[in-house]
Amino acid sequence: MMDEPLVLALDQGTQSVRAMLFNRDGELIARYQQHIEPYFSHEPGQAEQHAGYFWEQLGLACQGLWEQHGGALKHQVKAVALTTQRASVVCLDEHKQPIRPAIIWLDQRRTDSIPRLPWWLAAPVTVMGQGETLRQFQAKAECNWLAVDEPALWQKTRHFLLLSGYLTYQLTGQLRDCTASQVGYIPFDYKGRCWAPAHDLKWQALRVRREQLPELIEPGKPLGSISEQASLATGIPEGLPLIACGADKACEVLGAGAFTPEIGNLSYGTTATFNTCNARYVEPITFVPAYGAAVPDRYNSEIIVQRGYWMVNWFKREFGQQEVQQAETLGVAPETLFEALLEESSPGAMGLMLQPFWNPGVRIPGPEAKGAIIGFGDVHTRAHLYRAIIEGIAYALREGKERLEKRNRIPVTSLRVSGGGSQSDAIMQITANIFNLPAVRPHTTETSGLGAAINAAVALGLHPDYPSAVAAMTRPGDTFLPEAAPARHYDALYREVYRKLYPRLAPLYRSIRRITGYPARV
Repeated sequence: MMDEPLVLALDQGTQSVRAMLFNRDGELIARYQQHIEPYFSHEPGQAEQHAGYFWEQLGLACQGLWEQHGGALKHQVKAVALTTQRASVVCLDEHKQPIRPAIIWLDQRRTDSIPRLPWWLAAPVTVMGQGETLRQFQAKAECNWLAVDEPALWQKTRHFLLLSGYLTYQLTGQLRDCTASQVGYIPFDYKGRCWAPAHDLKWQALRVRREQLPELIEPGKPLGSISEQASLATGIPEGLPLIACGADKACEVLGAGAFTPEIGNLSYGTTATFNTCNARYVEPITFVPAYGAAVPDRYNSEIIVQRGYWMVNWFKREFGQQEVQQAETLGVAPETLFEALLEESSPGAMGLMLQPFWNPGVRIPGPEAKGAIIGFGDVHTRAHLYRAIIEGIAYALREGKERLEKRNRIPVTSLRVSGGGSQSDAIMQITANIFNLPAVRPHTTETSGLGAAINAAVALGLHPDYPSAVAAMTRPGDTFLPEAAPARHYDALYREVYRKLYPRLAPLYRSIRRITGYPARV
């Protein structure tokens, strides 16, 4: 309909920025994708990108949308919603200009020079066995290593923002951000969904000050209005409200329809995650926070496999040259040709088992964590290795699911699966079989954008509340039911092999760490 109200959802991801128009039924009316350079690196472990580059690319995505779909749609837009990658930070000076490149969430720098806590704060942490967890938090915190490695620049940093806060400022001129975007090494009270109180040890552990941080707004509330300057850069009509909605993972959970804790949301992205959305604050692991959901007064309990579908890229780089060359000839993505590798191998990969801990964790897995592949025999080919990667990620997420069920005291009865991996029918079937649960692909691949749009739709009054908005704007797409024989096979491998891997290998990982110095201790 020519006069139906539309919502503009902007999704600033790691690989691209998408500008999308959704209607009140959750239908994707128009979309434009602008691919971006995720980061540059001057030294190993660094990942940076110019903050202005993100703003420029967001503008190009919006302009591309208007050019591709005509100006008529523009005038149907009633609100804007922004979701971005998590944990990427921007330093602004007193004139609100970036003083160095943004530090991307993939950056691996750390500092050995961490703030010392007063004994009365440090002692309880040590007694609870969380000393190393806290030191890891301090060492990885960007504000801490910036203060040590770039003291002159840190001295000039008047505003310390996540990328979501920076783009909000560019769109509205307001130094504000959404509570559900606050994921990173920052002094945030996740249970209270606000900056930590003055007595919280995070202020002692980090070198950032309250006055450097933005005002926080709950999801569904306005962050400000599109400014004249932003309108010129993006083509978005001046004066439209920008509605707070949350980070991309939070919006993805909402857009997939995983609104209640009996629905588990899997995200098969660069980082693989398993989430449940809860009205209660439920830490997925003790002392690991539940993040704010893209809905007021709700929380996402999240299990993370840091190198999730990154491992598919690793496989492609190390073992997939044949498919890469074929894909160039055929004009398709190499990953589509990997489907044949899954067809060449049987469930369980002939006993080849992979533990996908390719980088250190915090608690589960711990800081000593490493990856492992066991069960090799002379029958195994790279097809079995590829299947073992896909299965290993699913095993790790199933383990996380079972942990959340115990903490939530609510069983998960179905799955919503998003992210790049969800576009493979074979991977969806493997997921259903390993979890022994129905695995549902949402009706749109743009679940993060849809989650943002849901917030804007509620803010506009297109739906009276979040439950009705979720019911109207999300729905299942293809559903994959577990197959009895493979599910039994996977269950035996999971219970008798996978769950025992980490406890038995952890002492060896600690020895490797002690002998080699990798991963480094703080």
